[in-house]
Amino acid sequence: MPALLVIVGALALAAPVWMLRRRLAVVTVVGESMLPTFTSGDRVLVRRAGVSEIRAGQVVVIEKPAAAEVRVMPSPPAAGRRELMIKRVVAVPGDARPDAFLPANLRGGSRSTPQGPTAPGAVVPAGKLVVLGDNPARSHDSRQLGYFAAERLLGVVLRPLVRR
Repeated sequence: MPALLVIVGALALAAPVWMLRRRLAVVTVVGESMLPTFTSGDRVLVRRAGVSEIRAGQVVVIEKPAAAEVRVMPSPPAAGRRELMIKRVVAVPGDARPDAFLPANLRGGSRSTPQGPTAPGAVVPAGKLVVLGDNPARSHDSRQLGYFAAERLLGVVLRPLVRR
């Protein structure tokens, strides 16, 4: 009987931890794309979220697009390895399309077209996000890759964790 109580007690403790892990994640920042907000080596707490929970201005963790989804890729991801990126959301589905941050082929003109920051009536399509790094000189984001698939979203950054 005492062994059964130990097992039940362990399960009672494990259940909340399992539930938290399904809802939260800890991600380590790699690279300089989010300077000065985050530096390489920072760890952030991420709440798993769907695209309907995301708003412009939030920092998110999103899976790097597959090579087949984009025309330009700095380096192919390792086979079977999921590569995550940390970026700031500029526009969500239904928001005005921020043409100034998208490649010419996604905005119906060239970069020299004087159409302003957004073509009238153009919106971000369903299931897509426009994301940017805070450090444009060191970020590979929607400026080069275009829209990011919302299905690749891990979640929204809640806060940085204390550095060890």
